[in-house]
Amino acid sequence: MNEPNKEYLELVKKKMPKSHHLKTMFRAFWVGGLICCIGQGFNDLYTHFLGSKMPEEDISTLVTLTLITITVCLTGLGIYDKIGAYAGAGSIVPITGFANSVASPAIEHKREGVVLGLCSNMFSVAGPVIVFGITSSIVVGIIVLIFKGAFV
Repeated sequence: MNEPNKEYLELVKKKMPKSHHLKTMFRAFWVGGLICCIGQGFNDLYTHFLGSKMPEEDISTLVTLTLITITVCLTGLGIYDKIGAYAGAGSIVPITGFANSVASPAIEHKREGVVLGLCSNMFSVAGPVIVFGITSSIVVGIIVLIFKGAFV
């Protein structure tokens, strides 16, 4: 390697911030675990108070809606972004991360009005995820359908 490239790589290595993998993983673990514990707490609470009046599937739906509502409110107040900056991947527990990815662009463009701001930008981040999920499930379904006879 020639001398200028070697000097540049040494400079980059010296200036690059050190990665703290253990600390990052610990933060993700405990924040993600806390979010899941909060969800379980709501599940237990709803089961205790509504268990005789509601089927278990409806209670699960109610827990999901509660977590989505809390996440959207925290996103609107700017708190969920701070949680995400601190916890990294721990804040992307499936339902809360998805709610945040839908709410963030919508809130960011609210000045443009309801239709052109909120509604049109709501799925700018989450839309491709939804399309990919649906498309991949269709492809997997077709593959299973084609090879079903071969494995039965």
